[in-house]
Amino acid sequence: MIYTLTINPAIDMHISANEMAFGKVNRTKDAVYSANGKGINVSAALRHFGIESEIIGIFGGFSGEYIVDYYKSRGYKVYGVKIDGITRINVFVEVNGNECNLVNNGPLVSQNKQKELLDLIDKLEDMDTLVISGSMANGIDDTYYEQLLDVCKAKNTKVILDISSVKLKALLRYKPLLIKPNDEEIKGIFDFDIVDEKDAVYMLLKLYEMGAQNVLITLGEKGSYFYNGTDTYFCEPYPVKLKSSVCAGDCYLAAFLSEWLTKPENVEGAMTLASATGANVAESSGMGDFANVDKYRKKIKVRKIL
Repeated sequence: MIYTLTINPAIDMHISANEMAFGKVNRTKDAVYSANGKGINVSAALRHFGIESEIIGIFGGFSGEYIVDYYKSRGYKVYGVKIDGITRINVFVEVNGNECNLVNNGPLVSQNKQKELLDLIDKLEDMDTLVISGSMANGIDDTYYEQLLDVCKAKNTKVILDISSVKLKALLRYKPLLIKPNDEEIKGIFDFDIVDEKDAVYMLLKLYEMGAQNVLITLGEKGSYFYNGTDTYFCEPYPVKLKSSVCAGDCYLAAFLSEWLTKPENVEGAMTLASATGANVAESSGMGDFANVDKYRKKIKVRKIL
């Protein structure tokens, strides 16, 4: 079974406005409220593509209860560590194609609750794969990633990492099945700018040599690259008018996994589906409805880099 882990989930409010200015009342429109979190988004998108997964997270207060109830009512299995604080609420505002994101830190998670989460993961016997996505919650040091991966290593659980922490560099020694950094994360973690394809290929090989079994680098409107130790691929993006990029990367990853986990040889199919999905979500509020994925996918090309 695939599990997704979201340590710092949120309710996201996506709104649009014709203008934004301080010192006056700004009227908004098109409000969409989403029970979110990066790993949770992966689970939701995986289901859309026919792959079941189970959700693990840390939840607190009325907002945490809302997220848990929302997904349980839709048939997901949700394993939660309950805390006293209130799960964060984020606000994403789109103004004429520009984004303003107001992202909160989230509630404090005690040492006891951190241990409770590790124990919970350790006891899930059918955990074949764990997708770890998103940021750490308030009070959790980045060394906690190593504790998580130690538990997974002991369980022989395959790990997929989609995190922006500088700790990613050290975690590569655990040989994660897949990592998915974007260009900003490459810059922040490895102090390297990806300017052209030569740079992208260099970083793919470097991350593989450091321990990642497979590397998927996303560059937004510049496309994406994949390396599996043998072959290197480039997938072109599908151009859309941006509404909100918030869930796009999570849904991109889920779409890729839905094809690649069962058919790792079908890299082209996985990348075109992922690119189309990311584009469709980026032009939507929240995750959207995936209505244009099939249409976009037919127009996207993948090439193998020799």
